[in-house]
Amino acid sequence: MPSIFSRIVAGELPAYKVAEDDAHLAFLDITPLVEGHTLVIPKKETDYIFDLPPQELAALHLFAQRVAQGVRAAVPCKRIGVAVIGLEVPHAHIHLIPMNNVADMNFANQKIKVPEERMQELAAAIAAQVPAATGGVGEAHPQPLESKAARETVATNDATATAGSTPQQTASEKLHQLTHGLQYVGETEAPLEPVQYPAPQGDLTPEAVCALVGAPADAPVETQELTLFLRQQTADNGPQGSVAAANRFKALQMFLKQELDDTQVYRIGSGAQITAYALGKSADGQVLGFKTQLSET
Repeated sequence: MPSIFSRIVAGELPAYKVAEDDAHLAFLDITPLVEGHTLVIPKKETDYIFDLPPQELAALHLFAQRVAQGVRAAVPCKRIGVAVIGLEVPHAHIHLIPMNNVADMNFANQKIKVPEERMQELAAAIAAQVPAATGGVGEAHPQPLESKAARETVATNDATATAGSTPQQTASEKLHQLTHGLQYVGETEAPLEPVQYPAPQGDLTPEAVCALVGAPADAPVETQELTLFLRQQTADNGPQGSVAAANRFKALQMFLKQELDDTQVYRIGSGAQITAYALGKSADGQVLGFKTQLSET
């Protein structure tokens, strides 16, 4: 009988896929120790990982290395822990676990329950950060993918591979990468422009935001929750009909919500032209985010 992982490979069972090539697959663990807990498997069903031929074992670890880079870039953590247990499913697999302390790697811990929407956000954010294969020794070359989730993963990777993300990036550098080339599509299209300001004392009130961005003190300001503001951009293929763009907006949304505090959208102005700022506070005392222009009738 095929293992549960082989059934995922065959498309018989769903999975939150984050990366795939012709020989390997990575997807989120549905009973994770922590958010972002990812499984990496060879597509060929092999019970014991060390029964893999040396070249296949090396290729699996090279693939896992790229996936780990994506997990670390998308999920705030100190390190990515690696574990091979081999007793749960008779199909070789590697656990990649975001960790901030050793206890995060304890498989005796109670597993957490992550809502489906959050799992989708995590999968999209990690997929957006997995670097492209370099074609080194033992690395498999990609082949056409049939499943929707696989196509989304590859489309997202293609859209972001040239950005050169690394785990050592600052929040500002990540923000520039995540917004580069994105267009907010409403009644018209407008680019996203990354912005950065010194954080004011106290909360990011509408008055404080107007002072930061140089808007008149009496300018009308409407606040909006970030996911509501981006709901059309992150939905399925998005308003542009692009899986890659929708997944990039999902990755941007996750970054703004995870790495910044008190993130909110401030719509400043009235009439047909409104400037929207998505802003939050970073740990190093900055206000980061992006701005875009909205044309409304």
